[in-house]
Parts: sequence; C-alpha cells; structure tokens
Amino acid sequence: MNINRRQFIKDLAVTATATALFPELVNAGLFRNANRPNILLILNDDMGYSDLGCYGGEVQTPNLDSLAANGLRYTQFYNTARCCPSRASLLTGLYPQQAGVGHMMDDDQLDGYRGNLSFNAVTIAEALKNGGYATYMTGKWHVARSVISNKENWPYKRGFDDYYGIITGAANYYQPRTLTRNNERIMPEGEDYYFTDAITNESIRQIREHAEKQSDQPFFQYIAYTAPHWPLHAFPEDIAKYKGRFDAGWDQLRRERRQRMIDMGILRDDWELTTRDSRVPPWEEAENKEWQARRMEVYAAQIDRMDQGIGRILQTLKDTGQWENTLIVFLADNGGCAEIVKPHWKNWMVPIIATAKTRDGRDIQFGNVPGLMPGGEETYQSYGIGWANVSNTPFRLYKHWIHEGGISTPFIVHWPAGIRAKNELRYQPAQLPDVMATFLDVANVEYPETYNGYKIKPLEGFSLKPTFRNKPHKREVLYWEHEGNKAIRKGKWKLVRKYPGEWELYDMEADRTETNNIIKDHPETAGELAELYEQWAARCDVMPWTELQELRKKRREEKKNKSK
Repeated sequence: MNINRRQFIKDLAVTATATALFPELVNAGLFRNANRPNILLILNDDMGYSDLGCYGGEVQTPNLDSLAANGLRYTQFYNTARCCPSRASLLTGLYPQQAGVGHMMDDDQLDGYRGNLSFNAVTIAEALKNGGYATYMTGKWHVARSVISNKENWPYKRGFDDYYGIITGAANYYQPRTLTRNNERIMPEGEDYYFTDAITNESIRQIREHAEKQSDQPFFQYIAYTAPHWPLHAFPEDIAKYKGRFDAGWDQLRRERRQRMIDMGILRDDWELTTRDSRVPPWEEAENKEWQARRMEVYAAQIDRMDQGIGRILQTLKDTGQWENTLIVFLADNGGCAEIVKPHWKNWMVPIIATAKTRDGRDIQFGNVPGLMPGGEETYQSYGIGWANVSNTPFRLYKHWIHEGGISTPFIVHWPAGIRAKNELRYQPAQLPDVMATFLDVANVEYPETYNGYKIKPLEGFSLKPTFRNKPHKREVLYWEHEGNKAIRKGKWKLVRKYPGEWELYDMEADRTETNNIIKDHPETAGELAELYEQWAARCDVMPWTELQELRKKRREEKKNKSK
C-alpha cells in the first residue's frame, strides 16, 4: 500500500500509536503529539523546606497549596545547596561540576569549575526544542560567567525561544540589574515596577502568545523567581498581612512548624527538632524584637507575592485551555539562607547586582541595621540566621551546607491528565538531575549524544514518572559537594561532612534531622559510602576544596607578582 508517511503522521498526531511507531519523527519535531504535556517548571530562590503553607509554614500560599492538594508533595527531594550549582544541575540533568558550575561564577581554569554552563551539557530547553517543543523562560539565569558581552551562554542561546529576566544571581526588586529580553539588555519600566510581578506578567504573556498560535505544539516554560532571596523588598500591603504573625519568635515557631509537619505526615514524630543555632539567642533574650519580626514579615510577603503571581499564571493556563495537560513542578534552589548582608557588601554589589540610589534619588542603606525597617527600596537587608533556622525546620544548617537544612526542598508535582493521585505524599528520595530525566520521559524525547557539534555527557538523572503511581524510584544513590561540604546517601544511610570537619553518619529512617551521629557504630558502612563518594567525585570532576583553595591562592599571588 502506497502511503504518504508524513501526511499519515500528521493525521495521527493526537494518538499515542503514532508516537510509538515513529519516535524519530517526534524527536525531529516533524509532528507534535497533542498527548504530550506542556511542562511548567517553577523554581524559587533561597526558600526553606517548611515555609510554604502546604509544608507547615505560616506564609499564605493558597495557590501552591492548591497544586499540592490536587497533586503530589515529595518529602525527600533534594537540591544542591547553592543557587548557581543547583540551576546548572537542574537545567542539564548532570551534577554541577559536570555542567561546569562546580562552585560559583569564577573561572578556575579547571574542568568542572569554569563558572559557565558547559557546552558538553544540553539544557532541558535544548533537548525539548529538538523534540518539537516551544521553549520559554522568565527570571533568574545565573549560569553564565559573562553578564555583559559574551552572550553565548545566555538563555536565548541555550534553547529558549523567548526570555525575560536577569543574567546575574540577585537583584534589587525595584531596579534589577542585567535585565534582559532575549539577548538584549533592557531597563525596568514603570514607577510601580517590581521584579516578582514582572516575572509573572512576562510568563503570562508567553503562555497567551503561545495559545494564540492555535497550534498543537506543546511548550516548556521555566519560571525562575528570585523571591525570597535578599534583599528584603516587598509591598506594604503584602507586609501588612503578616503584622504580628512572627511575634512569638523563632523558638516557638519552630516547634509549631514541626508539629504541623508531623500532622501532615511530612515528618515522623520521633525525629527530634534540632537545637537552635548557637549564634542566636533565645527569643526572650533577643534585642530589637520589632525589627527582627519585621524581617520575617517582609520575607513572608515576598513569598506571598510570588504565590499570588503563580495563581495568575495557573488561571491563564485554565483560560487558554491548557490546564489539564500541563505538568507543573515547583521547587527551591537551596535551603533557607543565613547570610548576613553587611554594609561593606555595597562595594562589590553596586557594580554588578545592586544600585546605590533609589529611583527617586535617595541613598540605599546596605546592611542588617537594627531599627531600620526593611521592605522599602531604600534598604538592602537579609532576614538572618534565626529566621533561616525557622525556614529550615526541623533540620540543621542552611544554604551552602549539605546537611538536610541546606539541601531539602519542597517539591510539588501537579498534572491532571497524567496523575490521578491527589493530596498524596511521596517519600522516595530524588534530586535535581532527575527533573530533566522526568521531563524527557513524559515528553517522549530522547536525550542527545551530541548537540551543536559537541559531545554531550550522559544523563545522570532517573525519571520520577514511576513515583507518580507511588512505585519505587530507580535512583539508588544520591551525591553532593559544595565548598568542601559533601555527602552521599544510599538507602537509609547518609554520610555527610561539614567542611573542614570529619565525616558523620546518620540513619535517615530513624533520624532524618541528623541529631545522632552513629559513625563509630558502623565504620564499615561509613567506609563503603566514602569509597563510593570518592569514585563519584573522580568521575564528575569534583576537586577537593582544600586543593581548589590552594590553587586560587597561588593564582592570586602570581597575578600580584606580575602586576609589580
């Protein structure tokens, strides 16, 4: 029988049979299967494990709570403890060093530490675009070393059809630096400009414009909010919603959160609450309580505003008929951030990510100055150690570190057409490379061996699709390293080190809050895990932190001598 193969594929575009018969044409983009879902990935910045309402927090997040109530919440999903390494891993399905961002944006002239997204890695957008998807992005990029002239690693050149956001890692919410549309630098517009709202508005525009094409082409959209990363900037009406909500202080609020999380089934009641950070006094002894509470009120308002925007985005999906078959994933890039903004930070921030004056010409005061209430454009503050301790309830430590407080993230999955379960928890451990593997799986797109003439490193992730039906996840081992802080988890065992200390061993089934180090009781287990870690580190271009620091010191000295 004589059949026009291309016309046959087009006629059967809505059937799964066509996908199975001609996968090579799907991946080449020669037809678009309407059964393949749109994919919406929402990432937020520097938010702790327990801040959202649906994870036990006080912040009013009805839209994210609704996604959780009608979808899945994962209790053991992990990021990589820091902004840009997490983004590199998330975008590529690799570990950060494999993707070229083993630390931050400095170029150490070593594989794994170029501070630039590797061209031997393919982004989710590049892979899905190859498979016939339209691709859109808004928000924070933070995986390109050059933020001015060399644009080859900007989103528009790494697979996204349309981009609006910042290339750097943080921004004044009222006057973001490095604001970019596609590949061109632009300035914020309007007296009421607020970056969180701009991300929302541009995301809505992208969705509507895609729908107006009246095409059955699926889309991938990556929305990377900067909220609630410092500085503490929020609208007065959002801050007012939380007036008095945190007056009870960090000690009581940590206890209350833990109990809500137990009641939700997120925590086991025999997991102890970690002790308050020793650098923080009991709330009863804390000074400047009004200012302290205000910092958390503004932080909550930042998340609140993001959730409001997410609600508008979700409504747009419904209004344009794209709700049922859109897979939505939400997560954070690291744990709550205990960094303290200091006045001298102004010296390095102003040329790169901050402005020295407000839009009406007033000086901006940098630093966590007690009594100077944050929220307005004239301040540049962070919420500090005590509140980061609350955000990461019930865990230890923060952004930067590989103990649970630094790497645990809320992870919400919602897909009406693809997931029957509603308001269910998933306890299977997983981490960032698994996101790309999942998206390629549901999109029926192959991971490429080469891209743009570059050989692509093998995918490190495992699809989460079986866990949608509460089946086992294929990932057996999880790995981390950042700034010498490192860990490996296999089954119930987690071996973890806070640099420059020694290895610690924890039974994550009995003690996920890492309060009882049992390494002396299980030396053989610790040794086996340490050997697995070293094998992974060698394979993935992980350099020991001490050696990297020594190399940096040597290069600084050489540079100094040359300048004499």
